[in-house]
Amino acid sequence: MKNLNIIHHPILQASLSRLREIHTGPEEFRHQARRIVSFLAIEALANLPIRQHSVTTPMGQTMGFELSSQVILVPILRAGLGLVDPILDLVPNATVWHVGLYRNETTLEPVEYYNKIPKIGETAYCLVLDPMMATAGSAIKTCQILKDRGASNIRMVCLLAAPEGIRNFHSEFPDIPIFTASVDSHLNEIGYIVPGLGDAGDRMYHTNP
Repeated sequence: MKNLNIIHHPILQASLSRLREIHTGPEEFRHQARRIVSFLAIEALANLPIRQHSVTTPMGQTMGFELSSQVILVPILRAGLGLVDPILDLVPNATVWHVGLYRNETTLEPVEYYNKIPKIGETAYCLVLDPMMATAGSAIKTCQILKDRGASNIRMVCLLAAPEGIRNFHSEFPDIPIFTASVDSHLNEIGYIVPGLGDAGDRMYHTNP
């Protein structure tokens, strides 16, 4: 499928198996999610522009490189917050903006409750962060907000995706690549990914009913 990137690295896939396990507690869940998103972010930023600059080593001068484009992280509240820190470790100067959405459990449509994203330069690289792409309603809403603010380089980063969500997302934004660790079987009758891993936000923050 065009613009779908499934990362099959063995370390990532082992972490994903721990993430799925029903007995994995919140601390390990967060740890494994951070490991996975590090791999996904490295792939999502593989084409990030760089420029040369002079570096002084203990032995003399050489040419080095530095990032030449702004990186913007956009976690979808709340579960997306758990994916931010590992990417900040890779790109410490990244900007972080937040979009607050919750899912109407009747319609399964996203409802916006927070958004203060400013005008974005078209050369910036935006990573939208959400653990699960189920129906893709939240991802679509967030990417539309970014496009309305001027963003043109957008990547969607999610731990898991459902085929229905991928189809919905790319029907709206065929130009935006998705980076994920797995495409699972399907959505169930209440819009959860199967086999999935349950509610990522509840498992991450220990708020299971």
